[in-house]
Amino acid sequence: MAFTSTCSSFQSDLDFCPDCGSILPLPGAQDTVTCTRCAFSVNVRDFEGKVVKTSVVFHQLGTVVRTSVEEGPEFQGPVVDRRCSRCGHEGMAYHTRQMRSADEGQTVFYTCTKCKFQEKEDS
Repeated sequence: MAFTSTCSSFQSDLDFCPDCGSILPLPGAQDTVTCTRCAFSVNVRDFEGKVVKTSVVFHQLGTVVRTSVEEGPEFQGPVVDRRCSRCGHEGMAYHTRQMRSADEGQTVFYTCTKCKFQEKEDS
């Protein structure tokens, strides 16, 4: 792994700009690779011999990755003293999401720990 040896803010390999830390673009037909953020440039010959490996994994057609219903975030949240409107059980797990614009409150989703009934509250 080749490291740049300039007087810079970061010590990094050639994937990242040593001045600002941004990801450098892939070498092209030019003699230098230039950072799009800070204009740092490195000679394209410094990339000789560097191997980049990528892989993509596809599932076979028709296969389904099954997950349990109880693995979702709605069942992993903290439990509060709130009565379920369906079964009357005292104790519901909750999680929050920002569903509306940023200047409005969060939406709280409650899930009964007994019957799994879900309800929401806009706060």
